[in-house]
Amino acid sequence: MSVPDPYRQPQPQGFPPPPPPQPYGGTPYQPPGAQYPPPPGYPQPYGMPVQPAAPVYPVQNAPPPPPGSSFQQQAFQAPVQPAQPVPVQPTPVQPAQPTPLRPIPVATAKPQTPAAATAARPVLVKKPKSDAVKVAEAAPEEDEEAPIITVKAAPPWLISLVVHMVALILMGLVYYTQTEKKQVDVEVSWAERLGEQLIDSSVLSSSLEPVEELDKEFSESLKFVEDPFAAPPTQLIDPLVAGTTATSDLVAPSIGMALTGREKGAKKALLAAYGGTKLTEDAVVGGLTWLKKNQRADGSWSLMGPYSDGSNQENATAATAMALIAFQGAGNTHRSGDFKDVVAKAWKWMLSKQDADGNFVQEPVYNARLYTQAQCTIAICELYGMTKDPQYRKPAQLAIDYAIKSQDQSGGGWRYTPRVDSDLSVTGWFVIALQSALMAGLEVPSPQLEMISKFLDSVQYEDGSLYSYKPGNGPTLPMTAEGLLCRQYLGWKHADPRLHTGVKYLLQNKISYDDQNVYYWYYAAQVLHHMGGPEWDEWNAVMRQAVPNAQTQTGKEAGSWSPSNDRWGAHGGRLYTTCLSIYVLEVYYRHLPVYQHQLQ
Repeated sequence: MSVPDPYRQPQPQGFPPPPPPQPYGGTPYQPPGAQYPPPPGYPQPYGMPVQPAAPVYPVQNAPPPPPGSSFQQQAFQAPVQPAQPVPVQPTPVQPAQPTPLRPIPVATAKPQTPAAATAARPVLVKKPKSDAVKVAEAAPEEDEEAPIITVKAAPPWLISLVVHMVALILMGLVYYTQTEKKQVDVEVSWAERLGEQLIDSSVLSSSLEPVEELDKEFSESLKFVEDPFAAPPTQLIDPLVAGTTATSDLVAPSIGMALTGREKGAKKALLAAYGGTKLTEDAVVGGLTWLKKNQRADGSWSLMGPYSDGSNQENATAATAMALIAFQGAGNTHRSGDFKDVVAKAWKWMLSKQDADGNFVQEPVYNARLYTQAQCTIAICELYGMTKDPQYRKPAQLAIDYAIKSQDQSGGGWRYTPRVDSDLSVTGWFVIALQSALMAGLEVPSPQLEMISKFLDSVQYEDGSLYSYKPGNGPTLPMTAEGLLCRQYLGWKHADPRLHTGVKYLLQNKISYDDQNVYYWYYAAQVLHHMGGPEWDEWNAVMRQAVPNAQTQTGKEAGSWSPSNDRWGAHGGRLYTTCLSIYVLEVYYRHLPVYQHQLQ
């Protein structure tokens, strides 16, 4: 079946019709001297004239065609006579309108063998079968080159994607090989949150946060002493019983390790020995950083701001004293530590407030006067004990002398006004102040210590296992913790059954932010730390997780603890809850336990 030619034009009148189609598109046979195609000037597609064909000259002495040659081969090899051009006048023809052509089936004529071949133009020739064989043999070579052509034709982004995927896989294999060899020991602590006991071991999954334990080893920089507790408070009871001296004869110029646990080498050892973690230390640093950011230009702090959730009343002296206790508890002094400049600036302001009697509180603070004085006394005694800087010895001793003079002579403790009335809350702060003075090697009169013991007897319940705020008020949880700590400092033995009964009561009320009370936690943490053993482990398992998790992690108050849900948060504000939370997490090394335990 032939294919219609879209450019074929209608034949003009006066010309003979074209010859029938020939096989393989060949040229029809013409006798010598015949003239075809049409003369010049005949209308062609797009109006292109046809140039006259060049004359073809016969080949002289051409050899006869070989036997079996095809008709086309004979046509190229047979001699031909040149055609004589015949001039023809072109007849103008109006261009016909193109009409759509449809394929019309045409019977294919059988090839005829011409008597003599005559052709002067190239024709399509069918290749012999031998060529087809060669093409088939060459096909595999093209298939082999196909992948190369495919890669070259791929877009650049696809090649880049493949290269980067291979690189990531190789890096992952290298990392996996390196980390697979490391052994990770995870300690799982029961009751990481109060009231949620892990009964089924199946809940111990990877969702638990890993607790990074520090190596239990001492730094070689630690100073060895004959007695790590050069001034143990447990010996204070002997002079009181004997009544042979008016002052304590426990000389502690080097203070052993009672305060040097805050030094860098000892801190690491004590954290490991008593269950501190990287999480607890990071929380301490975060809290100190927040305090540094809120220190005022003169070196002091404010209870009311500039941070959010401040106190409803101002007391800059108390705020500065609490902040200094937090910084010094982590080992910072005016001479050393990451925050030494902060401490030095604060003490320059604080010393300017102390008068000749040793009193630091010069502004009216209503019921907080002796609270504030006790906190200032703790801070100054700790600083002198840590540095032995002579410029701080006199201010520290003056503060102790003022504490003794302001003690209630009838009740035996302290309250809001010097020498008037007693309550356990204010008295507890002064007991810690006197203990800090003993650690620093300062003079503390023994009769005053005996008066404190008598006051504790007046507020105790259950033979000394529980305590109240004032005589006859009834025992409470915070006052029980504070009273037990005072008993530990004033000489109760570790095996005292009254002490163990009180500790069991504290363990029934572990840290829970559903009932936030950092004042209670501050005292209870010290009591349990001094007890050590299983009781301390049980308390610490909750404390070291709950307190850091409650710390503000983002925003301008990051590093602090919110007072919004605290029992006394409205009175103390954000700085108060932050400082006491830092004290809780510093318990591992602020003071060594009053009861000697072998660190292994």
